[in-house]
Amino acid sequence: MIVIEKAKEMQQYSESLRNRGKKVAFVPTMGYLHRGHLRLMEEGRKLGDCLVTSIYVNPTQFGPTEDLAKYPRDFEMDSRLCEGVGVDAIYFPSNDEMYPLHYQTYVDLQVVTQNLCGLSRPGHFRGVATVCAKLFNLVKPHVAVFGKKDFQQLVVIKRMVTDLNLDLEIVGLDTVREADGLAMSSRNIYLKPDERESALSLSRGLKKAKGMYDKGERDAAAIIDAVSRFIGGHPHAKIDYVNICDTTTMKDVARLDGESVMALAVRVGVARLIDNYVFGETLNV
Repeated sequence: MIVIEKAKEMQQYSESLRNRGKKVAFVPTMGYLHRGHLRLMEEGRKLGDCLVTSIYVNPTQFGPTEDLAKYPRDFEMDSRLCEGVGVDAIYFPSNDEMYPLHYQTYVDLQVVTQNLCGLSRPGHFRGVATVCAKLFNLVKPHVAVFGKKDFQQLVVIKRMVTDLNLDLEIVGLDTVREADGLAMSSRNIYLKPDERESALSLSRGLKKAKGMYDKGERDAAAIIDAVSRFIGGHPHAKIDYVNICDTTTMKDVARLDGESVMALAVRVGVARLIDNYVFGETLNV
């Protein structure tokens, strides 16, 4: 496994692979890797001849009051984990390499970013789309693998790739959970022991929504109300949003007549946690 820090070197590495007929698979991350990330890498290992991952805490997707400075980082641990799942190259750029002096170009989507995290984290998805577009141009993958836990992010990336005619396939994998059902996240490290039960209200709330749907409930407001009351009844949980949206447009729906997703964002202590469930699918909680 090699570590590449310079943009030109990353492009040259991937170009040499492509010239030899190798298929490049890519898993972008912000590091502090957990089992969910490794699952994406394992899938990437199957999908390509060469597996590249990036470790980069992207400043443009953090708001001014968010946890950029405190976001957990451990490159030595990440490197060991990457090597253990067969990563061939880690792209590990600096901020100056990604956003050099006088940088001024951004990717801004108009519809799918307007709800959910797009409302509560202004500018977040502009940063996500921009860094992913840059990484795709640097790594030149044939396929990139993302987790469905960040469902709106996955929709944003797929929309950008389609709209900009980017020549790669985007693959989304199901959320990986801890034994008690909590969706794996690098931010779970923020949770104090007495906040764990409140954190579990997200996955349990989704299970409640699934149960209502399976019994025939199709009124979005009724499901949202039940889940909101359930999560709100936990002492450390502060709801950011509980919404049911169309999976293509990410706009709110009144009835679950088409493919819909329940998306949650909840603050538990200092941790902002997200989770989701696409109605009609299996929920591994």
